[in-house]
Amino acid sequence: MENIKTAMENHLNNLTKPRGSLGNLEDYCVKMAEIQKRVPPQIEKKGIYVFAGDHGVAAEGVSLYPQEVTRQMVLNILAGGAGINALAGGTGWDIILVDAGVSGDDFPPDNGIKPRCPFLRERIRGGSGNILKEAAMDAEETRRALDRGKALAQDAADQGFNMTAMGDLGIGNTTIAAAVLAAAGFNAGDVVDRGTGINSAMLENKRRVVEEAVNRARVPQTSGEAILRELGSPDFAMMAGFILGLEGKGIACVLDGFPVTAAAFMAYLINPKVNEWLFAGHLSKVAGHRPVLDRMGLEPIVSLNMRLGEGTGAVIGGLMVELGVKAAREMASFADAHVTDSGASEEKY
Repeated sequence: MENIKTAMENHLNNLTKPRGSLGNLEDYCVKMAEIQKRVPPQIEKKGIYVFAGDHGVAAEGVSLYPQEVTRQMVLNILAGGAGINALAGGTGWDIILVDAGVSGDDFPPDNGIKPRCPFLRERIRGGSGNILKEAAMDAEETRRALDRGKALAQDAADQGFNMTAMGDLGIGNTTIAAAVLAAAGFNAGDVVDRGTGINSAMLENKRRVVEEAVNRARVPQTSGEAILRELGSPDFAMMAGFILGLEGKGIACVLDGFPVTAAAFMAYLINPKVNEWLFAGHLSKVAGHRPVLDRMGLEPIVSLNMRLGEGTGAVIGGLMVELGVKAAREMASFADAHVTDSGASEEKY
């Protein structure tokens, strides 16, 4: 009995086109078939989960923006005015906004904004600890964040999503991403970047903060959970939990940029099989993104010099996956179209 990969390749080879002529779109379709265990796969409903959280390390001058911008951007997404609203709307994604750890009081039930998307209050704590001086979370908070992420993966299944994506927002997020990766063995110089566009002096300070935080924590390089506890944040842990929770559910997940991929790498440390259901939506302009994707064996779908976050690159990359699936489902076969198949393998140039 042929396996899913072979069956999907045979299905694609029987469509009215030269074999392999849709290039990477065919590869995406094969991977989706393996994830869904279905030939051809289908994508009828897509949901992007955007995880919002604050980070105590913002107090160390690692970003151009004050911490209150996180809350303001949450409200902007709820009002429909953010980049992810425009791009998700244009590519057919449902947005689910998650408060994983925004600082300050809880968002009131009526803040004068009519929400344009669901808003899940999953806050573990109001911002993480300042990793330069203390652990980001305690062990119980870390476990709760991972578990809440897994529960959200079940939410995705309950909602009938065939494909999910992840985005994030929060001042200080690229510092947290660099810290967890440096703790996992990446060179700090390769993963510390300008983020929101900081100047050279701030960049040097950011690198120092990351290196000193990692030295303070001294966690095992292979322990994703310990790294998240000491140097991560509730939103990063929740994203890692979401990825882990998708195992066995037949649902793909498209990653956004550097912070999301850093969280995915923590999930990868916990369970190296996660890359079987992950796609890299895009290659961010942030310098540290590529090395992490390479380590996970993920090739970015598009490269548009983007660095906005919020999931904007993920929804664009996910659209490419969807187009591959649509071609597989909607193109006629040679027999159905009464077109002669040469039977030849793909020509190599």
